[in-house]
Amino acid sequence: MSVKPRAIHFGAGNIGRGFIAPLLSQSGYHVVFTDVDKDLIDTINEEKSYGVHILDTNGTEDGEKEVQEIIHVKGVLSTGNDLIREIEHPKLKLITTAVGLPILDKIAPALAKGIKARRAAGGGTINIIACENAIGATAQLAEKVRKLLDGQDAEWAAQHVGFPNCSVDRIVPPFNPEEHDAESELDVGVEEFFEWVVEGPSLKGEKPGALDVPIDGMTLTDNLAAYNERKLFTLNAGHAIVAYLGHLKGLQTVDESIADEEIAAVVRGALHEEAGAALCRKHNFEEKAHGKYIEKIITRFQNAAVKDDVVRVGRQPLRKLGRGDRLVGPARMCTEYNISMRHLPRGIAAALLYHNEEDEQSVEMRKAIEEKGLEKYIVELTGFEDGSDIHKEILKSYAELNGSKKVA
Repeated sequence: MSVKPRAIHFGAGNIGRGFIAPLLSQSGYHVVFTDVDKDLIDTINEEKSYGVHILDTNGTEDGEKEVQEIIHVKGVLSTGNDLIREIEHPKLKLITTAVGLPILDKIAPALAKGIKARRAAGGGTINIIACENAIGATAQLAEKVRKLLDGQDAEWAAQHVGFPNCSVDRIVPPFNPEEHDAESELDVGVEEFFEWVVEGPSLKGEKPGALDVPIDGMTLTDNLAAYNERKLFTLNAGHAIVAYLGHLKGLQTVDESIADEEIAAVVRGALHEEAGAALCRKHNFEEKAHGKYIEKIITRFQNAAVKDDVVRVGRQPLRKLGRGDRLVGPARMCTEYNISMRHLPRGIAAALLYHNEEDEQSVEMRKAIEEKGLEKYIVELTGFEDGSDIHKEILKSYAELNGSKKVA
């Protein structure tokens, strides 16, 4: 039996293998992946290791790209009893997820069953962190799990299971191992930059507000809301605007799109003059420091080695047009602080014009515009009043973009 502390990670896809698991492994955890994909789990158990290719470093002295080796990993199916035994394991300290927000419903029953088994086995304290690209993902998962617990199990979980929210940031694009001379089909490519910010006060362990086994690269905070909105209204907002405007121009990747002067001007205006100004007002960010953060984000978009497809970034436009999400959210914040806008409305209009027959939300959105009319649909979708300045600006941008768009 390994003497290492153990961590279970739900989701053995690119984000799990390329972002969360490497940080856990390099901090001394024995990583156990769990997934519904039997072939993937079998491959993990056969190879037990893989490489993480850093796509934007200058490389080693001989010109090769940096590759981090992740070793001694294990896999279990998330649909079987092996997972429950892993949750019972006395060395288990942490459970993380990178499965997508809708899948949290599906993993909650397994977590609840595992927590019951862990209590019965006399297991110790653990923390569960949902590393999803959404605000409050862990809280949502915790609610789903707690509904499935009662009596002594619920009491035990309240004392021994921490559910801290977090903010995660790393671009993990699609990766073809053959194109990078990778030794394993499990290899994954990532950008060098990452940020994992965790709500410290919600952690449970020997010391309040800290993990028993710290993770290098994890930042603990007692003000996660500021980090969440900074990331969502900067990285995610900029990423979406680049993707939707790029798609309208027939461009394929994020780096190609941000190289377009018109697109870059809209992104900079949205992030500096509008979303950035509102964030600095709300969270008291120092303007110069926040400006540097924005430019760092734009530099990441310019990274040609990442090859992030605009269709991947632009998928599920209705989710991205949610009232608290990356496009409408910062625009609503701007209205609260009476900050005039030209650029965010253009990004919203570009999202409304996103046409992809293979994307169900794109099809649904275009159908709703046809049936309800654009003016009414914008009000329904965003909550902006009919005839308000922001409503007029979205309509104006939509007309301009619709008149000049190229067929992708």
